[in-house]
Amino acid sequence: MEVLYEDNHILIINKAAGEIVQGDQTHDPTLADTVKQWLKEKYNKPGNVFCGVTHRIDRPTWGLVVMAKTSKGLSRMNELFRKGQVHKTYWAITERCPDHRCGTLTHWVTPVKQGNKTYACNYQVPGSVKAVLNYRVLASGDRYHLLEVTLLTGRKHQIRCQLSSIGCPIKGDVKYGARRGNADMSIGLQSHNIHFTHPVSGKEIDVTAPLPPDPLWAKLAALIPDNNTNKTDNDENNY
Repeated sequence: MEVLYEDNHILIINKAAGEIVQGDQTHDPTLADTVKQWLKEKYNKPGNVFCGVTHRIDRPTWGLVVMAKTSKGLSRMNELFRKGQVHKTYWAITERCPDHRCGTLTHWVTPVKQGNKTYACNYQVPGSVKAVLNYRVLASGDRYHLLEVTLLTGRKHQIRCQLSSIGCPIKGDVKYGARRGNADMSIGLQSHNIHFTHPVSGKEIDVTAPLPPDPLWAKLAALIPDNNTNKTDNDENNY
């Protein structure tokens, strides 16, 4: 666990792949538990420590997670997420390059408990919900490609199942069609940047995660053309 931002109300954590944000049927220790212990030790707090989970990212995914240190921070961050006022950008390493260098993917997705998987369809089916994301290709290597993804909806496994549905599975994500898994059980997906207006202080928060330790991330990032590293408002028209 790496703390990238902290104030009186929130923390922004750089989660390692394999850490689980909130408890599930495995009963493994959670990121929330780790944060509570970290706060307890850092501030020498007696008794219970508050740590609220404002959102989650998948266990094999790297990157940014916002935690709340106070009930006020939790309720107000939850409201920002509910209103779509928290802007998250993901980076994904895929096994194939999309047919178009940038675009919008729209599917109807259905989560299924059996196998803990989400299925994407091009038309609405019973029990499905609409899923929309924007993507653009940042760089391409000999075998893998680096994509930037912006979510317009927040669905379970959305990026993983939507990219897989266009024949571009994420590296290491065997659940969604990757050729093989990664040795560390991670997948090539990172919650890379998050920005929002702080719900208590009004301060603009903009945090970018360092790249995961796998050298492939750094190799692909080094291939990003200079004019492709910073997206401008006009780029929204190119999706």
